[in-house]
Amino acid sequence: MKIAILSCFYPYRGGISQFNACIYEELRKKHDVKAFNFKRQYPELLFPGKTQYVTDDDVAAKIESERILDTANPLSYPIAAKKIRSWGPDLLIMRYWMSYFAPSLGYTARKAGKGCKKIAILDNVIPHEQHFFDKPLTKYFLDGCDGYVTLCDAVGHDLTGIKPDARYITTPHPLYSHFGEKMDRNDAEDLLGIGHGKKNILFFGLIREYKGLDILIEAFGKLGEDYRLIIAGEPYGSFDKYQRLIDSCSGKNRISVFPQYIKDDEVSRYFSAADVCVLPYRSATQSGISSIAYHFGVPMITTDVGGLRESIAERGTGLVVENASPDEIASAINRYFDSPELVRSMKDNIITEKERLSWKNFCDRLVDFYEKL
Repeated sequence: MKIAILSCFYPYRGGISQFNACIYEELRKKHDVKAFNFKRQYPELLFPGKTQYVTDDDVAAKIESERILDTANPLSYPIAAKKIRSWGPDLLIMRYWMSYFAPSLGYTARKAGKGCKKIAILDNVIPHEQHFFDKPLTKYFLDGCDGYVTLCDAVGHDLTGIKPDARYITTPHPLYSHFGEKMDRNDAEDLLGIGHGKKNILFFGLIREYKGLDILIEAFGKLGEDYRLIIAGEPYGSFDKYQRLIDSCSGKNRISVFPQYIKDDEVSRYFSAADVCVLPYRSATQSGISSIAYHFGVPMITTDVGGLRESIAERGTGLVVENASPDEIASAINRYFDSPELVRSMKDNIITEKERLSWKNFCDRLVDFYEKL
């Protein structure tokens, strides 16, 4: 089968690009796969981080791709569609995570060829930070596809809310495995320069309002002297609000901040130093961070939003609190460290999840779904 994937690949960096590289590598074991990339993913003015691109000192999968689609230039849409159509795929796979991409991807999907089925992998249907135009733009994109893959039940619910007749499957986010092996804890702490002997709490990933880092910092202020908070990730926007909270926190000397994009070959040191990863999200669908935590065998504490209960609490791999409040998160952290048998059980369950959440299983389900469309 000929499979085209239209999304971001190298030289773009980040979780979406990493995910795409993984499905590309898995699908090409059995199929003829071609990666079609963006010429421009976002205009620089709309991108809140420091750079969209892999830097010279980063390590990333250099997937060979053809850069055809400028999302900000409608003149590129028919050209991109023609290139995909000329290649003649049986299946076109697209990733969708925000309504900005609806015009470009929606147009391209409609013009990809009559014999080509279009499947969208939906990270989000309703974005975390909503706008009045999200639903109509998303509906335009969805109407150009034949089927959908959602990564949790919450996204499936959002999908049928906009498109009740949608044909879709739900299959969980596979585990990232390209970040290397877990390190010795003391070596990891030495690399981070944080010293030994504390109970290490990790907040990892892009820092955005909906991810609730401010809630975690306030929760940390309620914990004892034997705790340390590690914050690792690039701020999308100003870090000033969080810095003020850190400066006013009673445990500020036990908060270690690494406010930059974490390169692939550096991820291991953060998770190897961590006792637990906390996801204090105000809203969510699923989280790629949980897949990294699974890879390194680190249990999680999260809030009851989106599909996080489904993917963590119901699998016995972490604790879920009802509300995104400092008191509840602080209480859950104390409970976690006071329950060694519970922690051992979580780590055993993570081993089981690592076997289930393979890229092979994900891609096999996707191809099976295509054959039934």
